[in-house]
Parts: sequence; structure tokens; C-alpha cells
Amino acid sequence: MSLNLNGIRSAANKGWLEWAQRGAFDCMGVQELKAQAGDLTGRFEHVAGLRGHFHHALKKGYSGVGLYSKREPSDVRIGFGHAEFDDEGRYIEARFDTPHRKLSLISCYFPSGSSSEERQLAKFRFLDVFMPQLQRLRAEREFILVGDVNIAHREVDLKNWRSNQKNSGFLPEERAWMTRLLDDMGVVDVHRHLRPHDTGEAYTWWSNRGQAWANNVGWRIDYQLATPNLAGLARQVSVYKDQRFSDHAPLIVDYDLKL
Repeated sequence: MSLNLNGIRSAANKGWLEWAQRGAFDCMGVQELKAQAGDLTGRFEHVAGLRGHFHHALKKGYSGVGLYSKREPSDVRIGFGHAEFDDEGRYIEARFDTPHRKLSLISCYFPSGSSSEERQLAKFRFLDVFMPQLQRLRAEREFILVGDVNIAHREVDLKNWRSNQKNSGFLPEERAWMTRLLDDMGVVDVHRHLRPHDTGEAYTWWSNRGQAWANNVGWRIDYQLATPNLAGLARQVSVYKDQRFSDHAPLIVDYDLKL
């Protein structure tokens, strides 16, 4: 399960903890914690029987990602070695290695560029430095990356694509980056792999402005991205919309995979 929480404490107050308990997930990737380590003590280190590992932003109340798992990882990597974005708490990687397999689960929160031109330039910098990280992983390991990518790849991935072609999240450069990842590197968009024709039911984020949620004026910007062998183990995908814990919805994929 993957979910941008838009604040872990806020999501908890809206019933996320109880829902996660009922879901009986093996792994959960969460983004936008908006919390520091001390804020999680005694409440969020363990959720629904899973142990959490976290990457917090230096700035209080900002960004941050977490990865919960039933099994303890063999190693945890916090950050991906780029100071600007590691300071923003955007990447955590849990490794589940055996003598016969190298496997990583990653929770990642890509920057948004919607607030200003400065942040859009930061987003472009992130994409530039993050692609080599994924290329290294692709060459060495199997991985599933879950998270808020803040990019709608294709026209089918957002309601109002025509009016958003010059807006962050659907810019040609961002979409080309996704195409390079999926087509050139061979990483698999698991939702599209399982359900290639999903439209509005695939949206995972809705603006708080206007009646976006009520009218399903959404975007599909949350993904599970996997190397081909792991993507081939995916059996079903769903976006949970019966309750709202955030401005995003949980993205759930069942894999025939034992850690």
C-alpha cells in the first residue's frame, strides 16, 4: 500500500491507523509525513503490526517519507546521496537481500513544482539526479518504488489534460522523463500493467479547490513502479476511496511475493 498522508498526524485523526489495521498489509510506503522523529515516538513507529523506518526533512512540518514492513529489512538506506533532496526527506529504501536475491522496496516523494517557478526548477533538478539513481538500482537489484511522483504521465491520467499542459505535473519535460523511465529503462507502471484502460477510477489525487473530489476531477500521480520480474508478480490493483485520509487515496497492489 502506498499513500501520501498529507501529514501523518492528520491522517491518523481521520482514521488511517484503524483502516491500515483492517487492511492487514505486508508493506506500506507513506509520504509527506510532515513530522520529525520525536513526533512519531510512541505512536507511529509501529502501525498495523508493521515496523516503520523513516526519512525526515530537516525543515519541520515538511515532506518526509516512511516505509513499514512486517519483516525486518536486511538494510535500510536513508536518502540517495544528494544533499539538496536528502535534506528534504524524500527517499527511503529497505533491502530484503538473501544469497539468491537482491530486492529493494522504496518509498519516495518527488517534489511538486506547483507553488512557484523556483520549486519547478528544483523538481527538474530532482528528476535529473534521480534518474541515475534508478539506473544504478535497475542494473543491480530488483525493486518496487512506491510513492507520490507528482507527474501524470498520459492524457488518460488526469481529468482536464488539455488545460493542464503548461502546469506542473503535466509538463512535456516531466512526461518525457516518465516515458524514459518506463520505455527506455524498462521499469513497469504496475497499475497500467494490470489495468491498462483505467481512467477516472485510477486517479489518486484531487485538488482541495472547488469541487474536485465531488466531481472526480483528479490526477493519477501516485505510482508503484517495479522491475519487470516483480511487476510480473502483481495480481491486482485498487485505489481505495471509501474513506478520505488525505487529499490522496491509497494505492494497493497485491503481489505474489514473499519477502
